[in-house]
Amino acid sequence: MLPWQRVRWMMLTRRQLAFLCLGLGSAFLYCEYLVYYVAIWQCSWPHLKLKEPTSAFIKEQEISSRHQPMRVMFLADTHLLGSRLGHWFDRLRREWQMERAFQTAVSLHQPHAVFVLGDLTDEGKWCSDKEFWEEYLVRARRMFRHNRDVQFHVVVGNHDIGFHYHVTEGKLQRFEKAFNLSAVTTVTIQGNTFLLVNSVALDEDGCFMCAAAENQLKEVSVSLNCSRGLVGGESDRKTLCKNAEKLADTAPILLMHYPLYRESDANCSGPDSAPENEKYVKFREKWEVVSKSASQKLLWWLQPRLVLSAHIHHSCVVHHPGRVLEHTLPSFSWRNRDNPSFLMASIHPTGYSLSKCFLPRESFVIVLYIISVILLLVWTCAKLRQRRRNFLLAKQV
Repeated sequence: MLPWQRVRWMMLTRRQLAFLCLGLGSAFLYCEYLVYYVAIWQCSWPHLKLKEPTSAFIKEQEISSRHQPMRVMFLADTHLLGSRLGHWFDRLRREWQMERAFQTAVSLHQPHAVFVLGDLTDEGKWCSDKEFWEEYLVRARRMFRHNRDVQFHVVVGNHDIGFHYHVTEGKLQRFEKAFNLSAVTTVTIQGNTFLLVNSVALDEDGCFMCAAAENQLKEVSVSLNCSRGLVGGESDRKTLCKNAEKLADTAPILLMHYPLYRESDANCSGPDSAPENEKYVKFREKWEVVSKSASQKLLWWLQPRLVLSAHIHHSCVVHHPGRVLEHTLPSFSWRNRDNPSFLMASIHPTGYSLSKCFLPRESFVIVLYIISVILLLVWTCAKLRQRRRNFLLAKQV
């Protein structure tokens, strides 16, 4: 018997080898591609109803208008890695997860608009102009590619330009140029006004960007009041509203990276809220949240109907004075949490409805890989053992 014939029992047949490769390929295809469809397919746009007063009572009535509610996706804290931090596999793994999740969500649910609530980049505060324009921007546009009929907007975050005292005019201007932003950017879609505010510029210390942000907030406040008919007196309207920008006559939706002031996450709940040991840690003004005075100005000047924020990587729902609801969005990346998610919103000038869509857990995908490998190893060992037994029987004969 030739030497190679003695070890044939240690080798799988071509058919068995093909089956093994098919099993590995199926596990990879499901964990890296199909699992996103399975998770995101279960999500749906929230149904929007409006309470409208009648002559005698208030009843729930489905919204009927020439404008159907627009479909909007909100996500936050993608933290695309740069050249300084993180291993190359960490970058590959997490960016693939976000790209597949985003592309799957857009293809399945077809939103009218997408907003990223800050910290699109992780090292924008450090990277050179060359890296920003030739690396970061190219990767971001590839990952979050979309059809031309989908509006895509980005809010400024502290990782994009740096914390307040580390911001330079160059870092600020390049990010604003890349995404067509200013300190306060007004976006109007189907009669809905979205205000994208640079919350890093809300320190109220008169710095180069803080002064500009406060002036723009005052101008937008006047425009909103004039458009909504909230300026009293004919003479006041003529004086204040003469040069005011005409906006939609509905309360705006405020989008920013830092949350409005709150002491902590103690009252937050849900599967993606902060861990119990972090909930009672006091937030620092101008670091984790906007200062109390700046928050009061934003609520008073803008009178938003909804506030959406990010930054802390955990979810929270807060009720502010004036029945203003704030949703703080968790991170969209596995790098920051095991169960990332994004917000789906049906928005109409007369109301809105929100629902959350959870992405696959990273731990679940890892467990799937482990189980798949173990099952294939057990199957391979069983086949080899069978071949060895057959070989010994044949040798005895």
